[in-house]
Amino acid sequence: MSDFESIWRTAYRHPGAWDDSFPPLSMAELFDASATAHPEAPLLDFMGRKYSYAETLDGANRVACGLRALGYGPGDRIGLFLPNVPHYVAAYYGILKLGAVVVNFSPLYSVEELAAQVADSGTRLLFTLSATALLPTALRVLEQSAVERLVVGSIAGALPPAKSLFYRLFRTAEVTPRPADPRVLAFSALIANEGSCVTPAIDPERDLALIQYTGGTTGIPKGAMLTHQNLSANARQVARLDPDLGKVADRILGVLPFFHVFANTCVLNRTVLTGGEIVMLPRFNAQQALAELRRTRPGALPGVPTMYQALLDAPGMKPDDFSSLRFCISGGAPLSQQLKESWESITHAHVIEGYGLSESAGVVSANPYVGLNKPGTIGQPLAATRVRLVDKEDPTRPPPEGEPGEIVVAGPQIMQGYWNRPDTDATVFATVDGESHWLRTGDVGTIDEDGYIRIVDRLKDMIAVGGFKVFPSQIEAVLYRHPAVKEALVIGLPDAYHGELPHAYVTLNEGESVEGPGLCLWLNGQLGKHERVSECVVRATMPKTMIGKLSRKDLVAEVMGA
Repeated sequence: MSDFESIWRTAYRHPGAWDDSFPPLSMAELFDASATAHPEAPLLDFMGRKYSYAETLDGANRVACGLRALGYGPGDRIGLFLPNVPHYVAAYYGILKLGAVVVNFSPLYSVEELAAQVADSGTRLLFTLSATALLPTALRVLEQSAVERLVVGSIAGALPPAKSLFYRLFRTAEVTPRPADPRVLAFSALIANEGSCVTPAIDPERDLALIQYTGGTTGIPKGAMLTHQNLSANARQVARLDPDLGKVADRILGVLPFFHVFANTCVLNRTVLTGGEIVMLPRFNAQQALAELRRTRPGALPGVPTMYQALLDAPGMKPDDFSSLRFCISGGAPLSQQLKESWESITHAHVIEGYGLSESAGVVSANPYVGLNKPGTIGQPLAATRVRLVDKEDPTRPPPEGEPGEIVVAGPQIMQGYWNRPDTDATVFATVDGESHWLRTGDVGTIDEDGYIRIVDRLKDMIAVGGFKVFPSQIEAVLYRHPAVKEALVIGLPDAYHGELPHAYVTLNEGESVEGPGLCLWLNGQLGKHERVSECVVRATMPKTMIGKLSRKDLVAEVMGA
């Protein structure tokens, strides 16, 4: 038994916690146990300022007591409209300790997007920053929604002294003054207490911890209801993947946004669980990320494929910048074989491709850190996770022999359902082998003899060409084999005769040149007749989501609106 496992078992008082059963554990217990086990160890490194576990725990306790004094309690929805800053971590765990429910909101939301999700979730209080990119939006939502209060933090106050002074003197244009409004409270005022109030008992399996809105790729975003057990189990499942846990320093570069479920589990909760350190950046910037890699020498860098490509393309990048990295977990979008090979040959850091959803608290499957790693697959299911294939049209049946099927998942990390949408349960969950609550992912895939899962496509992305089903990802995979192609998306557009036809959109690698018609000629020669694209369009940029993955939905909107 490793030292880490011994400490972890003692701290959590769950002898079977490393078995596949993952006993019930609240997020408050998880945080308290890590802070008790290593109080002086650094939890956060924010632009050079360190926050220990004890200091962060004290902040979370003060947040919980401050909210309690304002009249908030178990079950209340409290929103985080924040980037990766220390305020996020203290507020997140403080809300959970109170028994309230965190609602994550992207800092990139418009007033309309934020107001819609605030209304849907019934958020009563919203945490944000005095940044000009955030506070004006939050203030407008305060005026036109049922939100009762804003709690506003200061970035300057979270920085090391020298950087804080520079920020206050020279970056005043990036700060919006907090208005003299009793509904708008300073973060410092909220935590001006002893942090010693009584917090409620939490039932990990029944009490909600997080409402995580889906990306909305198939329509209006829906709030996945995740319990304390969903989150703590997934953190434990992900931690189990690392064979060196407890043997080497656990320092991770946190450039993925905490408001996204991928980072919430793989960066925040997983690292707090292990007693590790998070080197935080408010947002991804390739040059800043390289500087932090050089300064802090982390061992892990979770990211999305476009982020890895940006780091390789960054001016001044040197292979030695990545020499401390052991593993890089890639998720959010398919990782091309070309990028995987380029990244590993330059950085010598192993890329592990995995898969998950908001509805699964973050992660369902991953390739192993050590052992057989199958490129192009999303690996094997995590511990205590079961994956099956069902018929795409009728989830009560298996798929036809030899054909891909819709991926369904069961495990301790699977959500309870969508917030305020009980009518969706019948379509979101399936009954498999007499057991209910299998999550229908909407992804089509195959499972090989070793249990490795391969995604073929999303059901809703399939293109219907004269009665044939065409998978965009299969065409994109061919496009990525062309030496000039850097990014590729294939979408279906209306056609009077065929119903729909595939159209390809690409960006090119630096220094490469190819015309659309020539690319189409090359591509269509390698495709089946019904898969052939109607056109190939070379673009300067591709639309991307908030975490940097290519956005098929936004591309369709751009093209159809043109």
